[in-house]
Amino acid sequence: MRARIVILISGRGSNMAAILAAGLPLQVAAVISNLPEADGLELAAAQGIPTVVVDHRLYPTRAAFDAALAETIEGYAPQLVVLAGFMRLFTAEFVARFRGRLINIHPSLLPSFPGLHTHRQALAAGVRIHGCTVHFVTEQVDHGPIVAQAAVPVLADDTEALLAARVLRCEHVLYPRVLQWWAEGRLEDQGGGRIRVRGSFRSSGSLMTPEPDA
Repeated sequence: MRARIVILISGRGSNMAAILAAGLPLQVAAVISNLPEADGLELAAAQGIPTVVVDHRLYPTRAAFDAALAETIEGYAPQLVVLAGFMRLFTAEFVARFRGRLINIHPSLLPSFPGLHTHRQALAAGVRIHGCTVHFVTEQVDHGPIVAQAAVPVLADDTEALLAARVLRCEHVLYPRVLQWWAEGRLEDQGGGRIRVRGSFRSSGSLMTPEPDA
């Protein structure tokens, strides 16, 4: 039986689309958005995936929204909750409820440049390498055990948009790859905020780490 995941989105769902296109040995039980106008909902529905909206604007507090969202997620009994451009901060109670089952992709090489406008931050800092990070979610925003990262060069004539597009292409490769590893049982929590990836893979174009041990 394939493991079940739920994907959370807030917008176009490009990472969700990459996950769906990858043919992973997973069952996407539902796609949930906090915004009814999220374009990704239509894409998911077109592929026969149940879609649900839990509109955060209808709840008086973040805690009330998180409680409603958690109940909706649990109704699909997922083994993993996949954040794919879900633009909401969670309460500590929500994170604790899904601890070890909540994974995210962030458009920077964490711990550098947490939060919003990561590409702008990278250009302002003058870094030569930028990228994206897949990590498990903890109470601290854009922190938590790192599973894998993909790096791209920052070029002399880069704009925020050019750099964002280069990183996004890596996101669309890295996130499905990590979910494949997870589905195969290759992610091992070693404690102390460290995740080991068992097995090996070949990088294709950009620098990706870790290179898992055999």
